[in-house]
Amino acid sequence: MNKTGLDALLRPADSILVLIDHQPYQFANLHSHEPTMIVNNVIGLAKTAKVFGVPTILTTVIEERGGHLIQGLQDVFPEQKPIDRTFINTWEDPNVTSIVKKSGRKQLVLAALWTEICLAMPAIQALAEGYDVFVVTDASGGVTLEAHEMALQRMVAAGVVPITWLAVLGEWQRDWAREETAVGVTNVMLEHGGASAVALAWEFQLLASAHAKENA
Repeated sequence: MNKTGLDALLRPADSILVLIDHQPYQFANLHSHEPTMIVNNVIGLAKTAKVFGVPTILTTVIEERGGHLIQGLQDVFPEQKPIDRTFINTWEDPNVTSIVKKSGRKQLVLAALWTEICLAMPAIQALAEGYDVFVVTDASGGVTLEAHEMALQRMVAAGVVPITWLAVLGEWQRDWAREETAVGVTNVMLEHGGASAVALAWEFQLLASAHAKENA
């Protein structure tokens, strides 16, 4: 994997997103982050992928006991039934990997609960199969902060690229002149961007005020 230069950045046409096990059981023992932040961020990430037409795979583990995918995430892709696994390691389930391989895309973007298990395992395995693996750190979480951070250190040492969900959005957009996605990206930002959303809304307010004065 090239870690520098323009080719090291994410591209929508080469990316595929896999969202793993954002379910009640995993959220119940999530302590590396405030759970509401992970909910917000993974939904924002999913909506961003939809804006750019990036194929997105939803998957759960033993849904009958672990619970359904969180509703806000399912609502982004209402027509898609998550792939339910028994494998803890998503990359050992051919129902998932066959879709990724068939896509021909080599930039694999992953987010999962928990970081130390359900994110680390597929990330490390996929690296060996020639994928450029990006893990979205703030749309993933672990049982403890230490578990999350140790898993990230392990993955980075193996060659994984850590990235946050807004950075994914920025790399996929790359140029505000790409008007076909700019509006969609802006809407995602306003819905899930936190303080950035507040600042963006304020900017729109100031621009509207200036425009109104010019035309008064």
